[in-house]
Amino acid sequence: MFRTATNLLRSATAILALLSNVRAAPTEMSKRAVAFDYNANKVRGVNLGGWLVLEPWITPSIFGEWSSSRTVVDEYTYTKTLGKAEASSRLQNHWNTFITQGDFNAIAQAGLNHVRIPVGYWAVAPLGGDPYVQGQLDVLDKAINWARGAGLKVMLDLHGAPGSQNGFDNSGKYGSIDWQKGDTVSQTLTALQNLANRYKGDTDVVTAIELLNEPAGWSLDMAGVQDFYSKGSQTVKSASSNFAVALHDAFQTDWSGFGGGVDSVMIDTHQYQIFSPDEVGRSPSEHVSHACSLGPKLASTNKWIVVGEWTGAQTDCAKWLNGLGKGARYDGSFPDSRWTGDCKGKSVGSVASLSSDDKNNIRSYIEAQLDAYEQHTGWFFWTWKTESAPEWDMQDLLAGGLFPQPLNSRQHPGQCG
Repeated sequence: MFRTATNLLRSATAILALLSNVRAAPTEMSKRAVAFDYNANKVRGVNLGGWLVLEPWITPSIFGEWSSSRTVVDEYTYTKTLGKAEASSRLQNHWNTFITQGDFNAIAQAGLNHVRIPVGYWAVAPLGGDPYVQGQLDVLDKAINWARGAGLKVMLDLHGAPGSQNGFDNSGKYGSIDWQKGDTVSQTLTALQNLANRYKGDTDVVTAIELLNEPAGWSLDMAGVQDFYSKGSQTVKSASSNFAVALHDAFQTDWSGFGGGVDSVMIDTHQYQIFSPDEVGRSPSEHVSHACSLGPKLASTNKWIVVGEWTGAQTDCAKWLNGLGKGARYDGSFPDSRWTGDCKGKSVGSVASLSSDDKNNIRSYIEAQLDAYEQHTGWFFWTWKTESAPEWDMQDLLAGGLFPQPLNSRQHPGQCG
């Protein structure tokens, strides 16, 4: 998940340019070769964030003992600090309890048809010297069967690459961006090869593999990213032609000519309006208007395109959303931010504890995004479950009546015209 202010502003501008530059033609959308018809049907999905790749804000209890020292801020420092035996014991418990078969059934019962499952390279192609522990794939194998039983399709998302492709804690290692240095790209291709080979017999369920989550286009060599995407597509397709290949837009301006010669290519763009002072300072109606403005631009692209991450949040108040121990732009407690409003009730808690105004604004915002993002291929909400972040927790939003049921139900119809 993308959480850097300057870069998110850049991403918002970039994706508008990206989509406005793409011709309104269906010629590059693949003839159907996967087990879901992405031309005829909408993706209505949710991310299983914080499960097989840790994020402190999703499960703060896992990181609570370091809340004062702030010496453990991601999965890398978590496993390094605990050591492999203790880290493995704790993470096995987390993997086996945080998401279960019951969650997959509940997702399907809510009318969704996809899940996007983040996984780190260390789960499929561990490197010597890394502190990470393994065992995720045994759980992922179960998840594929749970999805099959629930009638859900799965996008597997390589969320963390060797060296970190963006420096975010959700890449596994917070800090510097060292992907593309040394052998990190070839190591990432090995991870993709292992992932595709493991699930090439499950393409009735695993319909797409995302080559890399949120590579930092503002910092990386983009020619190198495009070369990686080309090689990664070939790697995945060599395992099975029945996989669609998802490419995150890397916050760049023009992908209209990319992916030629590769069947079943899907662009993934992530849309948040909270990771800069200007964005988080928007009024509720401005958030809705901005979301609606994206719809026609999505509709004009000539490739499949999903909004692979988005949220009901109009604030960045969720505890540790911006990193362990860090404050929020919304209330001015994050560096170089200004006060917009109070985070009371939004930092931790439940949907039930939100104010009536907050509930109405979140419902309106979610409805607008659904209407906008379904103007092309569809969407994956971020995220299914959190410990205490009410604006982000789809399970809680559903229970609280803020996420439409059925999905086409509207309390605020016609917001996008």
